[in-house]
Amino acid sequence: MIAEYQLKIAVRLAEVRERIARAVRLAGRAATPIRLVLASKTQPPEAIAAAYEAGAREFGENYVQEAVAKRAALANLPDIRWHMIGHLQTNKAKVALETFDIIETLDSERLANALARVRPSPPVPVLIEVNLGGETSKTGVAPDRVEPLINAVRARVEVLGLMTIPPPAANPAAMRPYFARLRELRDRLAATTGLALSELSMGMTEDFEVAIEEGATIVRIGRAVFGERTQ
Repeated sequence: MIAEYQLKIAVRLAEVRERIARAVRLAGRAATPIRLVLASKTQPPEAIAAAYEAGAREFGENYVQEAVAKRAALANLPDIRWHMIGHLQTNKAKVALETFDIIETLDSERLANALARVRPSPPVPVLIEVNLGGETSKTGVAPDRVEPLINAVRARVEVLGLMTIPPPAANPAAMRPYFARLRELRDRLAATTGLALSELSMGMTEDFEVAIEEGATIVRIGRAVFGERTQ
């Protein structure tokens, strides 16, 4: 049963990698590597270990305490890189920096200050989470507030780029305008701030191919590899 479970994850991971490669080719982005982050929320350590054995190295978690437990359980796999892809509260900055290699959801100067107090050097690598849909149910910074936030925090954290989760839609094509807007925002901010902002984290199981076509450098994929969540 365990071998069958591991095989399913390995097969799904290979399929996702092929889909990524195909999207890269179709978009004419052969020289641009795409980082595959497996969204492992609610998945047991055994599932992460199976994906690791199949070649995955980057995993994304939404909750600090869940990630702490998984990192401890998988301490024998030292080259895993952990991404924080859920909202991070400032009072959990210390534990988060003991657990995660990159924070993809920076959304306030207050959080940047908390991270910098815990680890002033080297600066913490972060992405700015952008709320493109103006959804009150989601965290993230409004597009017109991203540049002021970057300028306020750039001396304390290492801003590598932008991240977004568009409003849900039945058709992946409906996500395209949001992905295009994030890319255009990044391009403009790279020019005005002088930072490379080379990372664009956008695209999940339903729409990652569209995101790649629009410039994603990081895609966050869960169900396509792990199957439907059971919790």
